[in-house]
Amino acid sequence: MASTSATLYSLSSLSLHTPSPFSLFPKPHKLTFFSLLPRTPSPLSFAAKSKPSTENETDTTGFDTANPEQDFPFDPPQPPEDFTPPPSIDDGPLETEDEISAAYEELYGPAYSGVSVLGNDIHVMDSKARKETGFGSKVKKEKIRDGFEERVVQVRRVTKVVKGGKQMRFRAVVVVGNKKGNVGVGVGKAKEVIAAVQKSAIDARRNIISVPTTKYSTFPHRADGDYGAAKVMLRPASPGTGVIAGGAVRIVLEMAGVDNALGKQLGSNNALNNARATVAAVQKMRQFREVAEQRGIPMEELWK
Repeated sequence: MASTSATLYSLSSLSLHTPSPFSLFPKPHKLTFFSLLPRTPSPLSFAAKSKPSTENETDTTGFDTANPEQDFPFDPPQPPEDFTPPPSIDDGPLETEDEISAAYEELYGPAYSGVSVLGNDIHVMDSKARKETGFGSKVKKEKIRDGFEERVVQVRRVTKVVKGGKQMRFRAVVVVGNKKGNVGVGVGKAKEVIAAVQKSAIDARRNIISVPTTKYSTFPHRADGDYGAAKVMLRPASPGTGVIAGGAVRIVLEMAGVDNALGKQLGSNNALNNARATVAAVQKMRQFREVAEQRGIPMEELWK
């Protein structure tokens, strides 16, 4: 029994290592499209096999034995026999003032010196300055310093009906005066409020009038003025009364330097018409000496 079991164990071990009948034949190769193409050698394979060229290489064997602290003699090339050195700048003649000005004008222009040697326009920079400070530019204009103060009376939004729709603008009424007897009323329109105020201030400076006053800063006599539907009544007042008026009349009198006066609006409440009616009433006033000169009599005869 023992021998029989040993024989069976040996046979079982041999069966495990027995090769399969399919392993005796090679596995079939799978055919693809790329496997059917002819194989061509790669150019990289030739580059790897080829030897590196030594035509453009630099010989660096001398740097291994060179001494950086060694002094090498400087041997510049000799000039040719027919070589003539160029003349020095200092040897030539000195430049005249006209030549220097012409060279300066070619570089920087004529406006800096104010004189043109080449015949250019010396006012070319003035047009550029006006263009930079004109309408629509981002440069802020400096306020005009002529002694006149500005007071905005009214700012209204107005529209103009056109074929494409409505155009909105701003209308500003400004009164300017130096509080010494000179006053003016102006009106202007623009797309922006600031531009409208500036235009109206310029218009007011074009319409400056002189206001006759006495030593008590009041009117010499009473006067009435009208402009359109607006009517304004002006009366002189005693010292210490102040300006008793309202609306545009008060602003015009204060900017003119009148300290004591009475004013009354009798017609329309339009600010622009009342301001112009006040100016019309002031223009009717005359000083006593003017009336005496016209009559040819002394001032004392006026009250007789």
